[in-house]
Amino acid sequence: MATRKSLVIDAESIRKRARAHIDQGAVTEGYRADRAAVIKALNESLATEIVCVLRYRRHYYMASGIHARSVAAEFLEHANEEQSHADQIATRIVQLGGAPDFSPYGLLARSHTEYVEGQGLVEMLEENLVAERIAIDTYHQIIEYLGNDDPTTRRMMEAILASEEEHAEDLSSLLEELGKKGEPAKKAVRR
Repeated sequence: MATRKSLVIDAESIRKRARAHIDQGAVTEGYRADRAAVIKALNESLATEIVCVLRYRRHYYMASGIHARSVAAEFLEHANEEQSHADQIATRIVQLGGAPDFSPYGLLARSHTEYVEGQGLVEMLEENLVAERIAIDTYHQIIEYLGNDDPTTRRMMEAILASEEEHAEDLSSLLEELGKKGEPAKKAVRR
């Protein structure tokens, strides 16, 4: 028979530590991750989300053709959701005592994804799907790295990952509807 662990909270010690390290904000002794590494990864994720917002917004405005209305609506929805992700990430960076890097200088270098304008709906869909797949893989790696050392950031990234997976499925379905699913994406050309 397994013995049950009892929970004993030393409130007095917790109170003393909280007062002694008030300058550290939300980060307490229980935080085990490398804060500098987490903030760096989050700033790269922030850049990724900003690049995705910009690419989706451009595609929203540039969509044309018989299927443009429904595809453009999807682009706008994704752009708004990517902006929400960026806001969540920036908030978490501040909670960890960092500064969110919104500087346009080096934005593409910090981003995991590329900014590809795309010509026509199919290429726009493909480029956005490629970007979502990149975000999915990199966010998986960040979540794995965080483990139990920073559960708050991990849960935030897991929620963002779920959204990115949904975006990828939406884009894949739109490509299928256009009869283009299964064709390899064209080589990205940076502009």
